[in-house]
Amino acid sequence: QKLKIYCAEVYCVPQVIFSACELGVFDLLLQSQKPLKAGEVARELGTSEDGMERLLDVLVGIEILEVEHTEGTAHYSSTDVSNLYLAKASPKSLHDMIIYNSQTIYPLWNNLVDAVREGKNQNEKTFGLSSKDIFSAIYRSEEEMLKFMGLMNSTWAIDGHDIVTAFNLSGFKSMVDLGGCSGALARELAREYPSSTVTVLDLPKVVQTAKQHFTESGCTVEFQEGDFFEGDLPPADLYILARIIHDWKKDKCEKLLKKIHSSTSPGGGVLIVEAMLFESRRGPITAQLYSLNMLVQTEGKEHPPSHYTGMLTQAGFKDVQVCRTGKSYDAVLAIK
Repeated sequence: QKLKIYCAEVYCVPQVIFSACELGVFDLLLQSQKPLKAGEVARELGTSEDGMERLLDVLVGIEILEVEHTEGTAHYSSTDVSNLYLAKASPKSLHDMIIYNSQTIYPLWNNLVDAVREGKNQNEKTFGLSSKDIFSAIYRSEEEMLKFMGLMNSTWAIDGHDIVTAFNLSGFKSMVDLGGCSGALARELAREYPSSTVTVLDLPKVVQTAKQHFTESGCTVEFQEGDFFEGDLPPADLYILARIIHDWKKDKCEKLLKKIHSSTSPGGGVLIVEAMLFESRRGPITAQLYSLNMLVQTEGKEHPPSHYTGMLTQAGFKDVQVCRTGKSYDAVLAIK
């Protein structure tokens, strides 16, 4: 019986949250100045009243919404959790991450059995796109690019501060975030180290989209178009590789790290940010699940710290330190 309940919750509860985000339930309740009846929510969002009432009741059951009864009628209101993490307007919102998981990751995971059997990503079977060029699949349209960049923005809005403070980086006066996407992690770096210059290097279409949709007023982060695998790297005291290494096979990553080492002056370095497995590979469960996701979506996987320290040492870096943040992502700092 417990297993039946667990299986239902694992699949159904995320779908409830996904659906509520897509429909705009949390944004409506945040903006409302009073609790709303199911019928009022349904009319505002263009849904059936019966379906909305059932959805709202489950959200109350999992303690994401609150309900009060007045004269026999249920009135629904948001909680601190839904306002902070699920309403799109919140600076800590996971809304974009949830939409990406709902519309991109879930379809890929429907083919997990084939991914395990074949040992390769499922972009071709899921989206009809080549399994070899993973970012052509991820950036297959402007809409998909915006969703992916929203995912990265949500990720670093939550975990970015823990990463940029894992080590004292104040000694690095110029930093380049390679593949920095929307610039969310770079903004955390700029806020924490205001005396340092911070630049995001990414593909031209990513940089253009970031400037159009993700820039913030007063932000000092600069953007530069380029391909860090193929082109020259801009000079920097510190290069950041956040959720980059886990996308690719080892030989490609080794070439990139050697390239970074060649571009780095003595005393400069590289900061690798990933969800790291224990050396035993028996956890954390989050990193294990992320590694499965790398199987269905990319050509890479998650690794324990020794994998990164070994590659960095082989690339020529000498002083390598690991910081377990206790959160979803950990950091490795290596100095030339």
